[in-house]
Amino acid sequence: MAVKAVGWARSFPISEGVRAARKWTSEHLATLPWNASAADTVHSVLLCVSELVTNAHLHAACTAHLVLTWDGRCLHVSVADADPRLPHARTPEGDGSATSGRGLGIVTALADSLDVHACHGGKAITACFRPAGGPDPHGGAPCTG
Repeated sequence: MAVKAVGWARSFPISEGVRAARKWTSEHLATLPWNASAADTVHSVLLCVSELVTNAHLHAACTAHLVLTWDGRCLHVSVADADPRLPHARTPEGDGSATSGRGLGIVTALADSLDVHACHGGKAITACFRPAGGPDPHGGAPCTG
């Protein structure tokens, strides 16, 4: 069975901020057939976009390149930046009141799968989401990045 994939890509410089990336993502999610029936997935995707674009802006201090791809089974959310240092999950220090250090852990908890890899002198982080109640033409096969 052939699967028709759809995708969108856009770069978000630091000057545009994370809010612009969330708005852009929300507009594209609204065009997908499962948007209305999978509100939890939509919210998870938007939170992960916020975290990943924030990390690119904060830690790489550069433009975040966001790509969304729907393959009929999983929504792949990929954010690339020019920093070659691969991220790692951190444990927030102190009494738990730290305001940073939880982003990758949040993405890991919300996504069905996560892939981090070096590419083009920088890195890309891809989180995949299978919408609850959405179409699953592959009979429940796991998402892969």
